[in-house]
Amino acid sequence: MNASLAEFNLSPDLLHLNHAAVGPWPKRTSDAVRRFAEENTTLGSNRYPHWQATEQRLRERLARLIGAASADDIALAKSTSEALSVIAHGLDWQPGDNIVGIAEEFPSNRIVWQSLANQDVEWRPLKLSESQTPEDDLLALCNPRTRLLAVSWVQYARGRRLNLERLGNACRERGILLCIDAIQGLGALPFNLSRMPADFVVADAHKWMLGPEGIALFYCRPELRPKLKLHQFGWHMVEQMGDFDRTDWQAASSARRFECGSPNMLGIHAFEASLSLLEETGLDQIEQAIKERIDHLIELIDAQGFELLSPRAPEQRAGILTFQIPGIEDHQALWRALMSQNLLCAARGGGIRFSPHFHTPMEDLEQAVALAAEQSRTI
Repeated sequence: MNASLAEFNLSPDLLHLNHAAVGPWPKRTSDAVRRFAEENTTLGSNRYPHWQATEQRLRERLARLIGAASADDIALAKSTSEALSVIAHGLDWQPGDNIVGIAEEFPSNRIVWQSLANQDVEWRPLKLSESQTPEDDLLALCNPRTRLLAVSWVQYARGRRLNLERLGNACRERGILLCIDAIQGLGALPFNLSRMPADFVVADAHKWMLGPEGIALFYCRPELRPKLKLHQFGWHMVEQMGDFDRTDWQAASSARRFECGSPNMLGIHAFEASLSLLEETGLDQIEQAIKERIDHLIELIDAQGFELLSPRAPEQRAGILTFQIPGIEDHQALWRALMSQNLLCAARGGGIRFSPHFHTPMEDLEQAVALAAEQSRTI
């Protein structure tokens, strides 16, 4: 763990508690991008086969990260939104079908399902803030016309973590597809498809996986790949990729069928380096370190008399902690004040959201809560 912590070189005057937005790169990721840039500058594409080997390692790391059977099950999308759009507009909907989800989702996991309204497909959201048992209530919203349950593993604003094992098994029993936006969990918590049977898993690299923007994991259960109608086509998504003179073609049988054009090699090099750190550190160790930091934050905000908006139960949370300060009506103003003091955080869920990672120093948490108390007196 100590070697992993040495990978981070954040400015000493910065308190970074914003991994739920955009995480900082480890040193090895910055080094990988510099090497890649230098190779481009001095050798052009001479090392392209080596770049492709890095791409393959990334797919293998992502397969291990989620417990997929093969690297062939992993597609590299541009973003969570793109991957969700491939799913939403690839499934064969029938008028009257419905999708069950959560009202307080990040727009990426809400707008895409609402966009199907013109096909007479209903989006049925659960008000998470009014539910004490969201897994039960989500399943209660399902009916014989429910084709898909589409939820975030960890809700972005207040950090409520869902029991994916329960939802996955229930969906399989009912013949409902399960789509997981895992962006707020992958890199912070262990995940395994053998225990959490999802049909689709999507997640950008740039939050808890400590990678760059512009590249994302897209997993589709192999049996479903040929059932998703394709809307993007190009040289990269065909089975005979590289046979440029061939005039007949078919979509690749692997998840590469969802990648129509040239890969994001810059993002691939950065993402692969970041995942190598997570693998070396170990997701169990990372989860424990984050839990210790969230536990400490709860102690600190309780001591200040702040109101916790995130769950207290460890099994219901991940790396997000959101709180209110009594007497403060404008938490956006408080957020701006904190950001002006180099405390990276977010105004979400009706309060202030802190999101530390495994490498966040404990003293940063203490300084952050003290700074929130101090700034609240000036608002």
